[in-house]
Amino acid sequence: MNIELLAVTPDPERIIEIAARTCYQSEEMMVSGKIGQLLPKLIAMGHESPFEHAYATFRLSDVSRAMTHQLVRHRLMAVSQKSQRYVSEGNFSWVVPPSVPADRKSEFDQDMEGIRALYGKWLEAGLKKEDARFVLPNACTSEIVVSADFREWRHIFKVRCHPRAQWEIREACRRMLRELHRHAPHVFGDLMQEFGG
Repeated sequence: MNIELLAVTPDPERIIEIAARTCYQSEEMMVSGKIGQLLPKLIAMGHESPFEHAYATFRLSDVSRAMTHQLVRHRLMAVSQKSQRYVSEGNFSWVVPPSVPADRKSEFDQDMEGIRALYGKWLEAGLKKEDARFVLPNACTSEIVVSADFREWRHIFKVRCHPRAQWEIREACRRMLRELHRHAPHVFGDLMQEFGG
């Protein structure tokens, strides 16, 4: 699994605070240079609309289609994903769930090799990639670029960093949370405390 932060709003906490203080016509903390202190108060009040003024874009690669299918369910994100319709998966790699027993990992790998051969068979039979992909497994790796505002990232992290979330999306989201916390500690600090980053 590779997680890469491609872009983040410069000085995001300042931008969010300007937006929030516009609502209340209050500038005193911004003048004194204590940017960020208002943000936890906004979170406590449930006033998170100012967080929509800051954005982050990540590229995730070597992650399973099973995981990306969960991630794209968050509708308030921009998403661009590797296309199995146009890109050949003739040499696809896969993610092995940690629940596969160590003594059966080779069996899992053999099954994936069999699916890879099956995909190739249907391509050789003349099926287009868009149709041959029907035999591909959810374990097949993918690459995806996702962009969202900080309010949506907070929602995603609350849902996907939770201990009951599926292991792969939980790990990906925890990594993204840690990265965004470095850029906006007052925005994501409560979530870092709750989910341990």
